[in-house]
Amino acid sequence: MAGQLSQVVLDYEATMRAIVKSAVEKGAEVDWTPLEEFVAAAEFERVGTWMEVSNWAQYTAFLTQWASASGGFETVIRRVAELPGLVYLEVEERHTRPGGQLDVVNSLSVYEFTASNKIRHLDVYLQQPR
Repeated sequence: MAGQLSQVVLDYEATMRAIVKSAVEKGAEVDWTPLEEFVAAAEFERVGTWMEVSNWAQYTAFLTQWASASGGFETVIRRVAELPGLVYLEVEERHTRPGGQLDVVNSLSVYEFTASNKIRHLDVYLQQPR
């Protein structure tokens, strides 16, 4: 059974998938407002796989570019672990390119929370084939 913070992360991840699916299927402009409900946007920081640091506005700009170029996105949740103020989420990500090529990577994301259970920091680690 998922803890309270784990459930926030699982809901965040499901919302992300739904937004990307809508963007891919409808070709519509990407609206990250539903995702922002899970984060402390004013203090949010993400450290990505290349150790790049971004705030919420920069991160959603990155997500928009990624979602707009995507042919599809699915995840398989491998493990979720919760500690006080932290959630570790390990997933298999399946990225479909517009031509149909499927790229599969493993990622581990570490979510750090505020006292009000909003995501304030996100670290992303990635395994991918050569």
